[in-house]
Amino acid sequence: MSDIAALHRAALAATRPRIAAITADQWSAHTGCDGWDVRQLVNHVISGNLWAAELCAGGTIAEVGDRFDGDVAGADPVAAYDESAELAAAAFEAPGALDAPCAVSYGPVPGSLYAGHRFVDVLIHGWDVAAATGQNRTLDPALVSACWDVVTPQADLLKASGMFGTEVTPPEGADSQTRLLALLGRVA
Repeated sequence: MSDIAALHRAALAATRPRIAAITADQWSAHTGCDGWDVRQLVNHVISGNLWAAELCAGGTIAEVGDRFDGDVAGADPVAAYDESAELAAAAFEAPGALDAPCAVSYGPVPGSLYAGHRFVDVLIHGWDVAAATGQNRTLDPALVSACWDVVTPQADLLKASGMFGTEVTPPEGADSQTRLLALLGRVA
């Protein structure tokens, strides 16, 4: 698999135009993520980016506390996304970050594993935003392939986490994006 930090940055970049294209009337639209409208989903991604920057830099959950609870998207969710995305990407790209332990809720785990989970989260939630707002849902095939490589060895763990929907059966002959989304509980 290619450099996970670079893949994470690419997923952040691929998700950004989808967030920027959300219109004022779409922020309260339902998403396929239980209990989250579009704004709550984007807020989740921003919060995840902020957490990644802190934990990847050696912070602990206790040190972060409740700083990223509630609305971190603020008055300008696109600007909040941009700032958080750059912080998260830079954190994983820092020398030694992928080898260092990250004190995540299911860890500590190597930074490379955490970066892989953030890569999946950002890429798939970018698709969720596109689906909820009527945008083009096509993901970059190289990112889909890399995401498959991250997800499949950990599929049971990811399913058990409750963070993704219940796996659905893709149609016969489905393309790789459809198969990936189905594995993560989404109908393409």
